[in-house]
Amino acid sequence: MTLPFDGAISRYFREGAPAAVRKAIEAAGKDEILTKSYPYREEMKGKDYSKHMEALQIELAKMQAGLRAAGQRLIVVFEGRDAAGKGGTIKAVTENMNPRQAYIVALSKPTERETQQWYFQRYVDWFPAKGEIALFDRSWYNRAMIEHVFGFCTPEDRERFFRQLPEFEQMIADEGIIFLKLWLEVGRAEQLKRFLDREGDLLKQWKLSKIDVDGLPKWDEYCQAIDETMAKTHSKRAPWTVILSDDKKRARIAAIQTILGAIEYEGKDRKAIGKIDGKICGGPDLRPKT
Repeated sequence: MTLPFDGAISRYFREGAPAAVRKAIEAAGKDEILTKSYPYREEMKGKDYSKHMEALQIELAKMQAGLRAAGQRLIVVFEGRDAAGKGGTIKAVTENMNPRQAYIVALSKPTERETQQWYFQRYVDWFPAKGEIALFDRSWYNRAMIEHVFGFCTPEDRERFFRQLPEFEQMIADEGIIFLKLWLEVGRAEQLKRFLDREGDLLKQWKLSKIDVDGLPKWDEYCQAIDETMAKTHSKRAPWTVILSDDKKRARIAAIQTILGAIEYEGKDRKAIGKIDGKICGGPDLRPKT
């Protein structure tokens, strides 16, 4: 089987990854959590996950119906490390939703014309109308992190972004849009393991990009960019919810609980939703210190 990018991920694992990361991956059992600081040592059991997720799917359906009836609008921004599980979490959220009122926004590289517009403009074009839900698979925060780490924007561009962002997100709130920002955090060994799994799976290779490969040795640069972004953009009106996603099942449940918790709707069953696990879901302080 031909590996994407000429096997660059396997090569990084053998030659470039820190020894502790390689050792953690090589020694890990099937359901073992690789990040030592993660509060659980094994992944959530499939039976427990399926039971809770079934109840959450019913609540999501009720929530969407209630939101549409009330003419409310919802934006959920999904950000996080590469391979942190954003796509899978979004899929779990939308699995049983009406696609006419709930859509995913996953924008590609900006066109030449878009690069000459106000930076936030192409994102605003995808904002929801009344009764709609917009789920952003990455967002305007690209400028604060990915573009910065790879030098795709100037320091002046980034500073302008940070100056304009509070007012931009304040306007979203002032419009009456329900606005959530979710950050999925995954450990370095788990991230690399997921990349290796994708590299060797024909059905998942499409998920890999050149940015993923080139970003592998830039872990520390990402850490600095994330820390700075969290410090500058976490506010009372637009707070970050951090979800430790080394266990995808627990992360998906926490993300859906967070969304359901932000909206009132008819027939809301708080018992079915359950209590959010504060060990893996909370504010920016939950992120491992760098």
